[in-house]
Amino acid sequence: MVEKNFLIAEAGINHNGNIKTALKLVDTAKKSGADAIKFQTYITEKRIKKKYKKIFNILKKCELKFNEFKLIKDYCKSKKITFFSTPFDKESVQYLDNINVKLFKIASFDIGNYDLINEILKTKKPTIVSTGMASLNEVDKVYKSFKLKKVKLSILHCVSSYPNKDETSYLSNINFLKKRYKTEIGISDHTNGIKIPIYGKLLGANIIEKHLKINQHHKCVDAPVSITGEQFKQLREEINKIDSILGKISFGLRKEERSSKIFKREKVY
Repeated sequence: MVEKNFLIAEAGINHNGNIKTALKLVDTAKKSGADAIKFQTYITEKRIKKKYKKIFNILKKCELKFNEFKLIKDYCKSKKITFFSTPFDKESVQYLDNINVKLFKIASFDIGNYDLINEILKTKKPTIVSTGMASLNEVDKVYKSFKLKKVKLSILHCVSSYPNKDETSYLSNINFLKKRYKTEIGISDHTNGIKIPIYGKLLGANIIEKHLKINQHHKCVDAPVSITGEQFKQLREEINKIDSILGKISFGLRKEERSSKIFKREKVY
């Protein structure tokens, strides 16, 4: 499903409900070297109860119409960047499937929401799931559900704290997930800056998801956990460097060591 490194620019609802801003985020993601840009597709009334008035009003303001996602998808195609989205209800899953998205994302909040998960499974499309707040049993269950249906699932380590601190990133989970599940493992990061995703890559994460904003002046809901296009470009460069630095497993005399061979002492017993 993914390339060696798959960097996702999480636009989320940073468009503030404005289609023009959404398209600018696509431009920013493409210019920064992201492989994909991800949005959130939902009907506010199905995502959260009205009694949570403050959050409800924010989500309602940032809700894009279904047909606007088709415009975004077509624009992404013209820019040669992968478009996908996190659906929060059945109707959103069905719409995204109808416009032929390549993959789906399940938010941490919905890892136990099998009304939604089963709807996604019906599409048979590759899916990425985040694991913030999830118990190990919940991760096991969703992994087995996709395996049973022979649908590809990738798993992202995630801490659902906005913003999160470096020291509560629990990056040891990445190695644990890699050993436990036979699939791609990545990280969805909500700390400030790009340091934690880079550490995540060093630990074996090959999918990196990071919130994106256009620039430092971009006022948006997830600004505190978002990086600018310039920062995302730097992240791309650092992630690519890591592959070169890690290299392949190598023993014996390497070409870089030939000039040092005269100093090697060997004794035959």
